[in-house]
Amino acid sequence: MLSVHPSIDPRVAEIAPGFRAISVVVEAAPIVNPDVAAQAMERAYQAVEAGTATWAEAHLAAWGDAFRKFGVKPQRTPCSAEALLKRVKKDGKLPTIDPVVDLYNAISIQYAIPVGGENFAAYVGMPRLTIADGSEEFDTFKSGEPANEPPDAGEVIWRDDRGVTCRRWNWRQGVRTRLDAHAKQMWFILESLPEMPIVSLTAAADDLVAGLSLMMPGAVITSELVEA
Repeated sequence: MLSVHPSIDPRVAEIAPGFRAISVVVEAAPIVNPDVAAQAMERAYQAVEAGTATWAEAHLAAWGDAFRKFGVKPQRTPCSAEALLKRVKKDGKLPTIDPVVDLYNAISIQYAIPVGGENFAAYVGMPRLTIADGSEEFDTFKSGEPANEPPDAGEVIWRDDRGVTCRRWNWRQGVRTRLDAHAKQMWFILESLPEMPIVSLTAAADDLVAGLSLMMPGAVITSELVEA
């Protein structure tokens, strides 16, 4: 069975006391029900319109405060959940990417929570949330060409033994570990601060697991709570 055990640098807890996340690991099976993603996205749009999550605004504001603590202006580089919600509120919907990405984006929108999805087969070692020293490699594209864009010293990053997998905590994913529907080993991380009730964090993870199970019957899925 695929085993992924992310770790959290204790210094991150100083930036965001009470940070907790749920890690979801998937040994994928063939996708036979891709429409699950579109259905999840419709529920997410309805939830945004209804504004039923009374804590959502406070949760996103707390992410903004956490970003400021490591020198990032959230107005320019917001957490991933806020960035998605801004696009939904501006354009009415998100463009379709692929079933797996659309599903975890839908969970992010519905629950106002940053959700990362990674192709774990591309990892070297285990994922860890830590503080950058500025020397790490981060693979991205600039002007359509592969490029290295190292993080700033003091920046919160997700990384593995090879380099950065996500910059500015959950702002931008790297190319090397990018997830799509063809991946055989998938890893998801749902990240929350104390302003999000733990029951809502659990519900978000349960909805993601349920959606993946419907989308790819036969997939082996496990989850665990991760805390600093």
